[in-house]
Amino acid sequence: MPVKNRFAELHENITAWRRDFHEHPEILFETHRTSASVAEKLRSFGCDEVVEGIGRTGVVGVIKGKQNNSGKVIGLRADMDALPIHEQTGVEYASKTPNAMHACGHDGHTAMLLGAAQYLAETRNFDGTCVVIFQPAEEGGGGGKEMCDDGMMDRWGIQEVYGMHNWPGMPTGSFGIRTGPFFAATDLLEIEVEGLGGHAAKPNETIDTTVVTAHIITALQTIVSRNADPIGNIVVSITSIESSSKAFNVIPQRVNLLGTVRTLSNDLRDLAEKRVVEICEGVAASFGAVARVKYVRNYPVMVNHPEQTEFAADVARQVTGECGEAPLVMGGEDFAFMLEARPGAYILMGNGEGAAVHHPMYNFNDEAIPTGCSWWAGIVEQRMPAA
Repeated sequence: MPVKNRFAELHENITAWRRDFHEHPEILFETHRTSASVAEKLRSFGCDEVVEGIGRTGVVGVIKGKQNNSGKVIGLRADMDALPIHEQTGVEYASKTPNAMHACGHDGHTAMLLGAAQYLAETRNFDGTCVVIFQPAEEGGGGGKEMCDDGMMDRWGIQEVYGMHNWPGMPTGSFGIRTGPFFAATDLLEIEVEGLGGHAAKPNETIDTTVVTAHIITALQTIVSRNADPIGNIVVSITSIESSSKAFNVIPQRVNLLGTVRTLSNDLRDLAEKRVVEICEGVAASFGAVARVKYVRNYPVMVNHPEQTEFAADVARQVTGECGEAPLVMGGEDFAFMLEARPGAYILMGNGEGAAVHHPMYNFNDEAIPTGCSWWAGIVEQRMPAA
């Protein structure tokens, strides 16, 4: 099952869809134009059912095979949202929306799944039901959870679910995957440090929040170096520091910190939360200050299921001849919520050389489209083969 000829024929159309999405990026749940375009296309393909508004602005399409003796239902998911980044690619189809850009390739994911949906609706050469899932708000909004919370899995009886992400640095159209924990849990930190503000020339009359904050930031790194198992995978990063004063001669009353904790196991996640709170409160108290910690459990660890991972890899090998082992990724992916709800797998597809995702120079590689479409179509045809 190499790259399907039909996708070579559709390549120009799918590329045009992708570039249209790229030109009109939408952030989080505000994918109104994108969602409407997806729904219109699914209806034009002849999908048996198209439902909008799942997970606020998500779209679901149902394609029934020529037979349904198997009773199987397979879900295929693509994300639709963009990022709040000002594009710097200079391409002719660059974003027309200020400070919004498809810097992670979700435009490509959406276009490829649409291409696969068109092919599957034309051929229906499978025994069962395919559910195509177009999700908003992957970039921090938890759109995958919202779609699951809306009852998507039960409503359409989805039994397995599969997803894909392009990956710069891997050869164009190549594949990589791994079983078990794959993408990290992405928890969020908000820390407020309060002391006693005053004149910078009289620090002895203050409780200096900047000094307290510096000690907290340094001490938080001991979670990785002295608390976590050295062979574990954990990142603790403070990413923003803002004080209540912007003056040269004022020691601020308050300093606010933002940060993130990334882990690949629930044990490390529990440890990190416990130690973040203990360290912040303890260090602050030692200086006579107060630290208030808000620890938000965001996306969970994304865990690929063994049987479905091996199957997804086998389909990839049929398309391109090989499928490598993907690296562990400390970035987050809210497909994790769907993999908590149903068994399935998530695969990486090479985007070639170029800027990394979330960079203002990133651009999805349209040459990968036929390969990605063929993998998605292969998941359906191979998992639910027609008699």
